[in-house]
Amino acid sequence: MTGMIFAAGMGTRLKPWTDHHPKALVPIGNKPMLFRVIDNMTNAGITRIVVNIHHFADQIIESLERYPLPDVEILISDERARLLDTGGAIVKAAPLFSNEEVLLHNADILTDLDLGLLIDEHKSNGCDATLLTSTRESSRQLLFDDENRLAGWINHKTSEILPNGLPHPDQLNARSFNGIHVISPRITKMICDKAENEVFGIIPMYVSLCHEAVIKNYTPDMPYKWFDIGKPESLQLARDIF
Repeated sequence: MTGMIFAAGMGTRLKPWTDHHPKALVPIGNKPMLFRVIDNMTNAGITRIVVNIHHFADQIIESLERYPLPDVEILISDERARLLDTGGAIVKAAPLFSNEEVLLHNADILTDLDLGLLIDEHKSNGCDATLLTSTRESSRQLLFDDENRLAGWINHKTSEILPNGLPHPDQLNARSFNGIHVISPRITKMICDKAENEVFGIIPMYVSLCHEAVIKNYTPDMPYKWFDIGKPESLQLARDIF
């Protein structure tokens, strides 16, 4: 299995750090965030990792060259010419996936969850994509049916629901996406084939594919720590614990 870390983002919420550094290199304790994600991936047995780059890309490349990563192959998906968002990033990096399953991980998500549990769930459910979710409060959530299959998306602030005309959304189970997911080669091809623009997010794409692809959620039944360190308040909480 290949891993991919979305490390290209501008990190505007973490200014002034991101005025001079990429968000992915913000330190947590004595280690940059990017390498905490890499460590968690390698602990789950992943030894081939794609990292996409854009904002202060050279700093990420230099850090990867300096940091000792024995037995780990790091591949760069270069978005310096244009930032592609998560969906576009998958399309650009797809030739590096070697037609295998991929664990996708936002660079600003810090967790102590054993990623092997998510991988095992994906392999056992035999679906096209498995999304790590939780019941935490969020203004935007994914909607799943009683078989944990993705059916739609809702913005609680604006009441927007996708897809348009989704029947009985109030009878679906709302879950918040936790920024980590596993995709199979079939849906990678579907994403590439369906992409109409170079820049697009993966969540709207998942919603558009949910009737032809089997996309399910995984909500662990055990407690684990999870932080979106892209927010200053969450970054401080993470630093207090890790």
